[in-house]
Amino acid sequence: MIDFIIDKEKCTQCGLCAADCPTLVINPKSEYPEIKEGKEAQCIKCQHCLAICPTAALSIWGKNPEDSIPVNKNIVEPEALSQLIKTRRSIRKFKPDELKPEFIHELLETAAYAPTGHNKNMVMFSVTETKSELSKLREAVYQAIKDANAAGKLPERMAFLNDLQRLWESKHIDVLFRDAPHVLITSAPKNVASPDADCHIALSYFELLANSYNIGTLWNGFIKMVLKIIAPELGKQIGIPEDHELGYILLFGKPAVKYARSVQSEGLHLNRIQLS
Repeated sequence: MIDFIIDKEKCTQCGLCAADCPTLVINPKSEYPEIKEGKEAQCIKCQHCLAICPTAALSIWGKNPEDSIPVNKNIVEPEALSQLIKTRRSIRKFKPDELKPEFIHELLETAAYAPTGHNKNMVMFSVTETKSELSKLREAVYQAIKDANAAGKLPERMAFLNDLQRLWESKHIDVLFRDAPHVLITSAPKNVASPDADCHIALSYFELLANSYNIGTLWNGFIKMVLKIIAPELGKQIGIPEDHELGYILLFGKPAVKYARSVQSEGLHLNRIQLS
């Protein structure tokens, strides 16, 4: 049951919910909106009907419209968002300061609004809230590289990771984690429509929001190599379910560097689709 409820005292019978339903499961001809007989299974949980109702007369999936965020204005000026995107830089030098867990959770709760295939919203965020937690993960990752190399199981194309491990062991120069105070890992069930894309989109939302608070971020494929190829058992140890696809890894924290200007793009690679 999708728990489709109409408050008839609030409903103006405008028909917007039925018109906007992507799968056309709402009957536009009934006196008050209702789900067409036998069509409940076709609901994709997008909640567009709840979101579009101007009088908050509609509830679905147990969601109270009063608990939603009202859309009163264009919150972000396009020019400001454009500047944020263009001036974003990968940060490889971080301050040692930890971010407050409450603030991290606020960022993650917003990132959880990111779109996913079939509206599944199944992306899991695995995060270190303290430097101590990150330190344990860092040691496990570097040890996994060392063990794989000693056992002759380090793929040739990843041999450089052993150099980074030795650099950490001998001089405590942390190329993999960049001495960041926090790491964020996304994963999603393998059986959803687009687990990899869902994870990347969620991290992109998190990154832009974090950058708006002057929190630096770094996409890290090296750590993903370790967790996905060299030591997948580490994923289980940190709580990633075995049936999940590993998405990507993001380091984040207060930046220890400040850039004065944007870089200059190499240009737009555009293909105008013009079918004859």
